[in-house]
Formats: sequence, C-alpha cells, structure tokens
Amino acid sequence: MNKLAIVTTHPIQYYAPAFKLLALVCELKVFYTWGNVANGDKFDPDFGKKVDWDIPLLEGYKYEFLENKSKTPGSNHFKGIVNPDLVNKIKDFKPSAILFYGWGYHSHLKAIRHFKGKIPIWFRGDSNLLDKQSVLKKALRRIFLSWVYSHVNRAFYVGTANKSYYQAFGLKENQLTFAPHAIDNERFSSDHTVEAVALRKKLSISTEDILILFAGKLEHKKDPELLLEAFLKLDRPKTHLLIVGNGKLEQHLKLKVAREQAEKVHFMDFQNQSQMPIVYQACDIFCLPSKGPGETWGLAVNEAMASGKAILTSSKVGCAEDLVKPTNGCVFRSEDLDELKCTLNLMLTSNMKTLGEGSRKLINLWTFEKQINAIKSELEKIGKSSK
Repeated sequence: MNKLAIVTTHPIQYYAPAFKLLALVCELKVFYTWGNVANGDKFDPDFGKKVDWDIPLLEGYKYEFLENKSKTPGSNHFKGIVNPDLVNKIKDFKPSAILFYGWGYHSHLKAIRHFKGKIPIWFRGDSNLLDKQSVLKKALRRIFLSWVYSHVNRAFYVGTANKSYYQAFGLKENQLTFAPHAIDNERFSSDHTVEAVALRKKLSISTEDILILFAGKLEHKKDPELLLEAFLKLDRPKTHLLIVGNGKLEQHLKLKVAREQAEKVHFMDFQNQSQMPIVYQACDIFCLPSKGPGETWGLAVNEAMASGKAILTSSKVGCAEDLVKPTNGCVFRSEDLDELKCTLNLMLTSNMKTLGEGSRKLINLWTFEKQINAIKSELEKIGKSSK
C-alpha cells in the first residue's frame, strides 16, 4: 500500500474526517507540528476563549505530535512552528509523497525545501486572489510565492478561486488536481427539526417568521457589523437576525443593538460542532458578509447548505463563485451596505424552501469522498510509476 505523510499544524474539525477516510486507502501518518499543546482545548484569540471541539479529531488514523521548540508557539506566525526532528521523522516513515497543509511556518518550508526532488511534494491550501493589494506588494508577493510553489509537484485545489491562485504563481494545469473543500454533509443534513423549533421558541421567533443567521468569529474580517446595519434598515417586521459567536466585535455589536432597541436581533455564544446543525436548521438564510482580507473559503457556507438553507455571501468569500448560484442564493459586493440591503430584501421575497433545496443539491457534489478519491488517484499514479 502506498504511504502518505501529511504535515499540518494541529487537529482541525474540517480535516480529521478526511484523514480517517484517507487511512482506509493508503498507509497514512499525520505529523502535527504545533506540538502537544495542540492536543485539546486551545485559546483562540479571535473567539476570545478556549475552544475544544466536541467531535473526535484523532480517531481512525495514525498521527504524531512533534516537539515544537518555538519560543512563541502558534499557527499564526512563521516562527511559531519550529520542529528540529520533522525532516528525520518523515525520513523514518519513508512516504511515497508528502502532503503539506500550509507552507508559512519555519519547519514546513524547511521540510519542503529539503525533500524537493527526493519525494513528491504535494500541497493543499485555500488561498485566493480576491483581496486588493498595492502594485508593489503584489509584485513582491508574486516573486516570493512563485519561488515557494516552484518546490511543489502537485497542488490539490479546493475551488475555482484557489485554482486561479496557484496558476498565478506558476503551477501548470497538469500539476493541479481538484479536491473539493468539504464538510460532513451527512451530519449537517440529519434532521434536527424538533431541536431547531425549540431553539426558535426559546428566542421568541415564530415558525412563520424569517430568521437570518450569521455564525462565526465576530471580527472585522467577517464584517458582521455590515449585516447588522443592513438588517436594522430593513422594514420587515416578521424578520429576525441571529448572531452566533464571540470575538473582538461582540460588545460593540451588542451595544449597538441595545441603543437601537432592536428586539429582533438575538445573540448566542460560540456553539460547538454538535450544536451547529441545530442552529443552521433553525434559520432560513445564512449570511457571510466578509470583507477580508483572508476569507479564503468559508466552510460555514458548506455547513449551511448541507442543512438546506438559502445562502447570501459577499464577493470576498472564497467559495462564492462555486457554491452560490441563483438556484440557492445571492452574492453582493463586499462592504456595500446598500447592495446588501437590496439583496436581503430580494431574498426575503423568495421561496426559502426552493433555495434550500438548491443548496442541498449543489453541496451533495462537494464531499470528502471526492476529496479522498482525488488524493488516492495521484498516489496510485506514483505507485505505478515506481514499479
């Protein structure tokens, strides 16, 4: 059986199910480079609290937490990941290929450079070119990233915007393989009607009213304030807004709602993975109004679609081109309050059930199985060429 090494910083709820499936089709080992601190709850500075995901992240595949010698460990800066033994650990495993999730760490880039030309270097990320940059910064970025990706034999792109990103920095069509960004569609599509109705009742929202949902970190990048402002300008007495999450903007948003005496705006703290299907199924429209920089995909959109909901995103959300169609929602120009308000008004007159069905149908094409089959296929090619 072909052997695949994966190098990534820490267990993530969106990756673990894929690793479990990969382990069924190859000999897999995942090297977690953040260190043992990555096992269990961690303080998330954007949520402003410790987060410990309540679904299993380490079951069904082999893994190892590597020693991290960084003086300031973390996945938010280049020198936050320093593993003196990463290269030797990979050598000992003797993989057919190495799949890196992210290059922007000291040890990841060092290992990529070390193994170039020795073992096929694969890469997976979800960056895009949607954010505006100055001419100088864009030129410098092109030079540097073209050098980084010159070390990569194959990139698994997650969607259209991500593919364009790789092509901009030198990767050719024959080096690119589509491996869609995915979530556990089955878990989010499982029926939670009873719990969803109970949640609406708790918030004093009738089943006839329309509920708009924002769920995520309350940070400037995701721009929940724009959605709040647009909602406050709507003249829709039977429409509510639910904001779920924590973060730097939390108190600011709550104070704004208090000043406006907006009784139809509701807040809930961060909800863990087991509770999110209920939250999505309680709403009618899911909105991700991000302005960036760095809204690379927006997997919450996948989750809301699997839950059968209408979708509204800004143009800066990485998945918008692939996942938001006239059959399931709308895209508005990021940071444009008037356009968001008009688009909301348009959607509020639409058939929510039809849009929700459109979401389910589309997201059924974006699965872990397709992602794993793409990686498996490339592994098999290596196996055949080595015989």
